[in-house]
Amino acid sequence: MEQSCILVVDDEPISREILVENLAVEGYRVVEAASGEAAWQLIDATPERFEAILLDRMMPDMDGIEILRRVKQRADMRYVPVIMQTGMTADADVSEGLRAGAYYYLTKPFSADMLLAIVAAATRDYRDHRELEREAERQGRILSCLAEARFVYRTTDEARSLAALLANAAPEPTRVVLGLSELMLNAVEHGNLAISYQEKSQLIRFGRLQQEIASRLDDPRFAARKVEIEVRRVADELSFLIRDQGVGFDWHGYLEMRPERAFDTHGRGIAMSRMVSFDRLEYRGCGNEVEVAIHLAG
Repeated sequence: MEQSCILVVDDEPISREILVENLAVEGYRVVEAASGEAAWQLIDATPERFEAILLDRMMPDMDGIEILRRVKQRADMRYVPVIMQTGMTADADVSEGLRAGAYYYLTKPFSADMLLAIVAAATRDYRDHRELEREAERQGRILSCLAEARFVYRTTDEARSLAALLANAAPEPTRVVLGLSELMLNAVEHGNLAISYQEKSQLIRFGRLQQEIASRLDDPRFAARKVEIEVRRVADELSFLIRDQGVGFDWHGYLEMRPERAFDTHGRGIAMSRMVSFDRLEYRGCGNEVEVAIHLAG
């Protein structure tokens, strides 16, 4: 697989050199920009080139927040991950970046391991989303005729394939597929397979997440568990109800991106689903059931 192309934006030559060197050793293709204005010219000229942007928060000509806002206003770059590198770690500063769309953060000074872990998480999420978009497009639009249906799935592969199919029930499949796949994967990983947030962090860190998922799918404690998803089109709303067989979780803290999770390699799915993919998102009971919906034009 061709390695991702990363845009590194930093006005400090030494900092930029360190970032470029660490990324290049890992095999990434790297493009440098020494100022905010230079970065925006590169982005504006070749938006499809980059799979992640590593962005310094404080620069004299155009700061990182302004570049971030411009990037997120472009339809062709809306889902490109922006990793904000900053020494401004107060909750208010981090929250400003989260609201503008910086779902990935690095705190200065950071280690090479942390840099590479965050970049790997961001590019992995972006490639997964692009593949889901392409799969949704391949599935076609026949599901725009769907009125009501119920599906059952067990594995993460089934969750992704089914999300790509069901997204076509919506007028904008590429908008819906991102959030739908995140919630459907959560139902398997965190719901039926009982992988906790902290466990997932460690599994991602050591590259063992997929191995652990496969192991638990074969574990007699979890092997029989299924996830149900019901789809309904009623009047001016299309809804998806996802129900797993786990014990549930305290979902309240995950509806929005929180500063304390901004530096983690995962944990953005529910908030992104709510902000980007759906007009309504509601958890029920103990948290093993979630309903999402989009409004349909009359």
